[in-house]
Amino acid sequence: MSSNGDNQNPEEQVEVAEDAASENQQPGEGSFEEQVAALSEQLDSAIKQADTHKDSALRAKAETENIRRRAEREVSNASKFALERFAKEILGVVDSLEKALEQPAESSEQSAMHEGIDLTYKLLLDTLNRFNIEQISPLGESFDPGLHEAMVMQESDEHEPNSVMMVVQAGYQLNGRLIRPARVIVAKGKSASIDEKA
Repeated sequence: MSSNGDNQNPEEQVEVAEDAASENQQPGEGSFEEQVAALSEQLDSAIKQADTHKDSALRAKAETENIRRRAEREVSNASKFALERFAKEILGVVDSLEKALEQPAESSEQSAMHEGIDLTYKLLLDTLNRFNIEQISPLGESFDPGLHEAMVMQESDEHEPNSVMMVVQAGYQLNGRLIRPARVIVAKGKSASIDEKA
């Protein structure tokens, strides 16, 4: 038994389909071109929103990366320079040992004590070196204001101008960071003498 639709000829079927399409079209939907224009506007708006969100995501990612790098640098510096305060305090002990070594040994007892102080001093410097605390003793080197503190400038024929002719107090740096400049006396050339007879 066949249905009504099967008894219709093809032309009638097309008319029925068009009628159904016109019934399904809701009021206010507009023509096909209007729908395409509306969808294009929605697509443009969606693309702009996507671009905005992409830009925000990239900025957030860059900011996160900067924060991570900064945190890593701070942790690294904290680890590298945690000894700085301790190093500054221990330098007083090193200075005292150096002053003791400057005193001449006048007897065999003093000579033995002098040797003991010297061994202690060398042991302490070796220990500081193991923790990347390095001594700056620039005797004979060019004066470097980044590492040296000039206590005075003296005329000298024996030293190059602007060179360190005497180290008053050794300097120290920790992992390349200056913790105390070397206090030095810097040589300067002799000033030209004025011929008073001329």
